[in-house]
Amino acid sequence: MAHTGTGYFDSKGQYFRNPSEATISDLAGLLGRVGDGESLAPGIAHMILEKRAEIERIFADHDAMLEVQARSMAADGKVTQLRPGK
Repeated sequence: MAHTGTGYFDSKGQYFRNPSEATISDLAGLLGRVGDGESLAPGIAHMILEKRAEIERIFADHDAMLEVQARSMAADGKVTQLRPGK
C-alpha cells in the first residue's frame, strides 16, 4: 500500500530520515576530511550538533571579547572606529 512520508535533505540533495542526520552531513562536508584513514569529520560533526548550545555560548563570549578589544584599541588611538554609514 502506498503511503506518504517526510524526508530531510542536506545541501547536496542527499536524503535523510531526520533533521539531525541531514545537519550532521552538512557539517561533515564543511569540515572536509579530518585525520588519516577514515575521516573523523562525521563524528566531529555529530559532537558539534550535540554540543551546539555550549559552542554558541563560547562564540558569543569570543565576540564579546573582540568588541572589548576593538573599543580598547580605539580608546588608545591605535584604531579609528567608523560610525555605521560613514
